[in-house]
Amino acid sequence: MSRLCRTEGLTDIQTEILRTIRDFVDNEILPVATELEHKDEYPVEIVEGMKELGLFGLTIPEEYGGLGESLLTYALVVEEIARGWMSVSGIVNTHFIVAYMLMQHGTDEQKQYFLPKMATGEIRGAFSMSEPGCGSDVAAITTKAVRKGAPGDAYVINGQKMWVTNGGTANLVAVLAKTSAGGASVYRNMTTFLIEKPSGFGEVMPGVTVPGKIEKMGYKGVDSTELILQNAEISADRVLGGEPGKGFYQMMDGVEVGRVNVAARGCGVAWRAFELGIAYAQQRETFGKKIAEHQAVLFRLAEMATKVEAAHQMMVKAANKKDSGERNDLEAGMAKYLAAEYCSQVVEDSFRIHGGYGYSKEYEIERLYREAPMLLIGEGTADIQRMIIGRRLLEDYKLR
Repeated sequence: MSRLCRTEGLTDIQTEILRTIRDFVDNEILPVATELEHKDEYPVEIVEGMKELGLFGLTIPEEYGGLGESLLTYALVVEEIARGWMSVSGIVNTHFIVAYMLMQHGTDEQKQYFLPKMATGEIRGAFSMSEPGCGSDVAAITTKAVRKGAPGDAYVINGQKMWVTNGGTANLVAVLAKTSAGGASVYRNMTTFLIEKPSGFGEVMPGVTVPGKIEKMGYKGVDSTELILQNAEISADRVLGGEPGKGFYQMMDGVEVGRVNVAARGCGVAWRAFELGIAYAQQRETFGKKIAEHQAVLFRLAEMATKVEAAHQMMVKAANKKDSGERNDLEAGMAKYLAAEYCSQVVEDSFRIHGGYGYSKEYEIERLYREAPMLLIGEGTADIQRMIIGRRLLEDYKLR
């Protein structure tokens, strides 16, 4: 077993889960990942395998048919999956965020209806906050929901959403829209709606259209889409938590755990890039010896391993903090920022070690080189993370 990315204090159950996932990644994901990625093909068989393993219900409580595991367990599983193919971790991430939001904020009826089906993977979730004119500036959303009549009546939603991961394959989308529930406060005038829809593309139900997959430089296989809502009627009982005006805070809670997930993805991709780099350095010869014996390459490998380990430990700390019930926006922001930046650097160093072969689609590092940049912008850009970190530090270190 690798000396890197070990986590102290895991239970026997956690250790067994990770061993099972590692075998699944090595046997079912790594052998086909590059081929499927180059074809931009959805990994149907891999997803079915994850259903059988119970991964879609990993954090859902046992009373709803899930495994009831912690955020730490989930983050470590994501790290393993991203080591195989980052796109696969994206398939479970948005599903996990929606399940988490339901567990934390849903009504009893919403939990009873959605969570058992989400645990089996029958219902798979997507998360929709961004729009074409706004990304991290959540307050600038323009999608609007208006109640048709008296309280309890359905809402009519109009707007356009962007960057919906699993937008085509998911059949439940948590959508943030503006409502008029909180007076002058823009943040109290946002509501999360649970929109059930058929999977697929085009007008999938009256008023709800998924135009098609957005073409991307990396992060292929998983579908990233727009979501167009034109007079879409959503019943009032599909307001998350049953009460309008709480959507911003519900979404931010989801994003907080999502940032731990993105950190875990960065750790996994960096880990794989290091594995590829150190293996190639011991095979390739120049000037009569393995390139790993050249000091320049040896130093590069040492820096790569240090970054992989540092990012892993930061991610573990952020997950543990959230599991303890404490506020973890500082730790999650640090973990996401560090892991994404280090992942980009480790992948580039591995690419450099591969030399000209790293530029060939025949070698796996080429895929990782296109995947790593997504982590720099997903779940909030590096600059957004620095703002969050800085503001929290000023709160903690305020002069008195």
